[in-house]
Amino acid sequence: MTYLLEGTTGPWEIVVGLEVHAQVTSESKLFSGAATGFGAEPNTQVSFVDAGFPGMLPVINAECVAQAVRTGAGLNAQINLWSRFDRKNYFYADLPQGYQISQFAFPIVGKGVLNIELADGSTKDIGITRLHLEQDAGKSLHDQHATKSYIDLNRSGVALMEIVSEPDMRSPEDAGAYLTKLRQILRYLGTCDGNMEEGSLRADVNVSVRKAGEEFRTRCEVKNVNSIRYVMQAVEAEAKRQIEVWESGGEVRQETRLFDTARGVTRSMRSKEDAHDYRYFPDPDLPPLVLDEAWVETLRAALPELPDARRARYIGDFGLSPYDAHVLVLEKETAAFFEKVAKGRDPKIVANWLTGDFFAHLNRLGIGIAESPVGADGLGGLLDLIRDQVINGKIAKDVLEIMFETGNDAAAIVEARGLRQVTDTGAIEAAVDAILAANADKIAQYKAGKVTLFGFFVGQTMKAMQGKGNPALVNEVLKKRLD
Repeated sequence: MTYLLEGTTGPWEIVVGLEVHAQVTSESKLFSGAATGFGAEPNTQVSFVDAGFPGMLPVINAECVAQAVRTGAGLNAQINLWSRFDRKNYFYADLPQGYQISQFAFPIVGKGVLNIELADGSTKDIGITRLHLEQDAGKSLHDQHATKSYIDLNRSGVALMEIVSEPDMRSPEDAGAYLTKLRQILRYLGTCDGNMEEGSLRADVNVSVRKAGEEFRTRCEVKNVNSIRYVMQAVEAEAKRQIEVWESGGEVRQETRLFDTARGVTRSMRSKEDAHDYRYFPDPDLPPLVLDEAWVETLRAALPELPDARRARYIGDFGLSPYDAHVLVLEKETAAFFEKVAKGRDPKIVANWLTGDFFAHLNRLGIGIAESPVGADGLGGLLDLIRDQVINGKIAKDVLEIMFETGNDAAAIVEARGLRQVTDTGAIEAAVDAILAANADKIAQYKAGKVTLFGFFVGQTMKAMQGKGNPALVNEVLKKRLD
């Protein structure tokens, strides 16, 4: 379905491309041995190279190169065995060298493709133009002092992968789905942690609009958007702004803009620079990066199972619904948790409990599966108690809640609180007879054809037995008595 925005002159098509900056998962920076941990005190993770001291020479971090290759392979992209680092020259206070070392003309990764799934179930291929390695700049802090700006160089020199898409997206939903899928793959690969709130993943959003059948019009870049929701909002807001400009008789100027999250609008930051403005030239301190093809293939062969393949396996091998499979593979940690619980158990039952009550408790506590007080062994033990008819499903829900509150084992909770279900037919018959004796009028209605009352009798019996009756036996005894 084509997404169009209505203007006074009719419908407009949105054209979107994303430049995603992903911080490489690495213990040290791209060209120095300084640490990369998040949250350190300002300017405590800075080497002489990162601070731009004269005479300091960059040394390439092999692990950062390997992470870029893994990412390229995960995106079904071309790995270039020969690439080159260039200097991108510009002045800013948090760029102490006066230039950024990047890959401009010859990136380490070339064209690839990312398949996204949209809300209506349709899929779409988004082209990847390139992935190149570059060093991050530092951070300027303008809100720490009334008249001064502070500089933190901890991020200076941190390795980034800039992943540039083709302008293949046509809606905010496309952009959101693309960034979601890209983040998911990076996290599966372990090449970027994807923590957008920490700045590990951020996007520059390129937006233009056009009439049907037109060539591309002038685009604007919305800089450093740090959440998927904001990316989608920025696409919509900038597209509407451009439509208003064109329809009022003006022309959209190529420029860099910022997204004001509070007001939901974009505002001008600076005119958009072209490549010649940065005066790119090959970095004289770094030789070309030449990769061994056998090494690249070794990295490719060691890639983990990626989300699409895992989802297909869950549907084909485990018989899960496409929706459950999709939910379970969204995060690598969730998929690993599911597989551990499902080993030796019915995968469908595990999926139902995990995506239902288990996730509900995680959401209530506002935590992820990695922080869950109930581990895979704990959930598995609870499901075993249901399978072995020690407890029924209703009691299991109560036990799971207690497990989240206390962290205790399911079996221990059941024994300590006397929650074993009643499977003694005599006790169930006695409870059923008591309920029927107290509801002669409803028995008459049931026998007269109001069969929906059967559920009433089941509920009353289970209530009388404090939820401990075996549901199958309760149903069986009631049917005998009523029929």
